[in-house]
This record gives sequence, structure tokens and C-alpha cells, in this order.
Amino acid sequence: MRLEILPVLGIGDVTEGDDLAAVIATAAPWLRDGDVLVVTSKIVSKAEGRLVDVPADGPERLAAKDEVLAGETARVVATRGATRIVQTHHGFVMASAGIDASNVDKTRLVLLPKDPDASARALRTALREQYHLDVAVIISDTMGRPWRNGLTDVALGVAGMPAIRDHRGEIDPYGNELHLTQLAVVDELAGAGELIKGKCDQVPVAVVRGYPGVAGTADGEGARVLVRDATLDLFSLGTAEAKAAGLREAATLADGPGPAPANPAAVDRAIAAVADVVAPGTVFTHVTDEEVRADLVAAVPDWPEQATGLVLGAPPAPVDPADLVRFGADLQRLRTALAAEGVSSALLPPPPGSTAGAALAI
Repeated sequence: MRLEILPVLGIGDVTEGDDLAAVIATAAPWLRDGDVLVVTSKIVSKAEGRLVDVPADGPERLAAKDEVLAGETARVVATRGATRIVQTHHGFVMASAGIDASNVDKTRLVLLPKDPDASARALRTALREQYHLDVAVIISDTMGRPWRNGLTDVALGVAGMPAIRDHRGEIDPYGNELHLTQLAVVDELAGAGELIKGKCDQVPVAVVRGYPGVAGTADGEGARVLVRDATLDLFSLGTAEAKAAGLREAATLADGPGPAPANPAAVDRAIAAVADVVAPGTVFTHVTDEEVRADLVAAVPDWPEQATGLVLGAPPAPVDPADLVRFGADLQRLRTALAAEGVSSALLPPPPGSTAGAALAI
């Protein structure tokens, strides 16, 4: 494969209602079938009227930007100072929901296209019908990456080529079958186009020539296939936000042991995790001796049938009302630590005659 990356010069400022197909085809009469157009999302948004009016400066501008950001946000992922990483209604996770104040009048903000895949399909269709060009279209924008400094362009929408090149099932040169390799080729092409578009050169469109299999290809599923399903997202929140979510969930822990036997090592790790933050004198004991545990279980009222273990908690002695309140908080800390280890628990009264203040069935 040999690729060329060509700038489309002379497009100029794009305003609401402009015919992007005509603008691009006029600026690049040299386009040919099989080319991949990498189009900056900003000119798509401008043509589609995705702009909002805001004050030019002052606190009113900041308040207006915050209101616009809230409207474009499906959920907040992370917040650090003035920086907001959010998930948009499209499913993209990016800073400030992709709202842009560059290369636009100071009294306006540019939002992302409403449906970038639909925008890509519409532009591709217009180029085919008006200019008899069979090209692929990528709508691109800039994103940061977790754990990596610097920005790169990625695809928000695409038509005319698959977003992902799937190598699973293929055999590498060493005879190994590939099981995981799926390349986000439209992101790679978007980044390649950005190399010649730049940020201040007013070159909002690039053409990648030589990528195989474009001509005659259906519109495809679009870039939405690049959005990872929430159930498979291992990093759905920032660290501080994940901690806050965990604390909120800890306040409403379900009262009951899990369906599977608790891992003794996990229970011991949870007890160790809270050992330095509980009240002086509070003691948690993981009962592992089967005979001792059986006697305690027999004596504990309402012992859950599926529970396989027991943790006894003893508050400081002598006990006063304030100590009991603190002991209750310590029990919740332990239950939270157990839950973090995947161990569910049920709070029970202590066995009769026991010096413990409470029992946790696990």
C-alpha cells in the first residue's frame, strides 16, 4: 500500500447553509474515485448551523459556556479544576463535549455535528450525485488520550468504508492466529489527514489517496462502532469520581452474603485495609476454624443459609453511646472494604454470650 495525503486549499470560511459538496469539489477538482476525504467536524457543524451565541467575555461568557456544556453532556467522566471530561450524547468521551471556540467569532461556540455518521453519509451522497465521485468521507475532530500527552484527530463519523479493520482469525507470519487485533483505521486516517490540515492554516479538508477498497463500498455502519460499550469500559470514570461513586454505593450496601463462598484471603485483606482507620480498640476477627464457626452460626439468630463465613466485631470497652456510633461507622468501613474485594455481607446481632458487638455473615 502506498498512500498520499493531499491538502484541499482555498475552502475559506464556511457559514450556515453552505453546500459542502460544492465547496469541496470546487476547491479540489482533482478528486477521483477511491479517495478518502478527511473533513474537520467544525466546517460540518458550521454548515449545519450547530453554533450558539454567547457573550464575548466576562463571567457571563463562562456561565453561558457551562450551560451549553451541560446540554451537550450525557454524563461527567472526570473534573479537574476548569477541565471537564464528559461523555457526549453521541457516546464520545472528550474534553468539554467537543465544544470549540477557535476559528469562530468570539460571540459564538461551535458544537459537534448532531449525527456525524449521518453528516458523512449526506456529504458522500451529494458528491456522488452532483459530481459523480465515489469517495469515502471521514468527519474528524481532535481528542486527547488517557495516559498520553498531546492530541490527535479521530473519526467522529464515516461513510464509504468500514471504521474497523478486523484481523481476528488471520494468521501472522509466525503461524499464530490473531484473536484480538482490530484496527481503528478511520482514526488512523483522520490522524494522517491532520498532519497536513494543521490548526491555524485554514485547511479543513485533506484527501488520503491510495487506501484500498473504497470505490464501490456501501456507506457502512459508521464510526458509532468505535464507541466502546459501557459494560466493557474498564475506565469509565476518573479516579476521584470513581472513589466518590464507590462511597455513594457504600452508603446503600445490600444486606446479604454473596452466592459464592468468600475468599478467605480477600476477607483478610479487607480487615487489614481498615485496621489503621477504625477506632482504637475496635477489633475485627475472621473466624476460620470450622468448629468454632459452626458453634457461632448455631447461636446467631437468622443466620443466612448461603453464608459461609463470619467476621466478629468487638467495640472498645467500656462502651459509651459515642463509641457505639463510631463502631457502627467502623462496621460500614469494613463492609465497604469487603465489597471492594467482591465479598458481600449481612449485619447480624452477635452470638449470645459473645463479647463481640456485631457479626457479619459473609
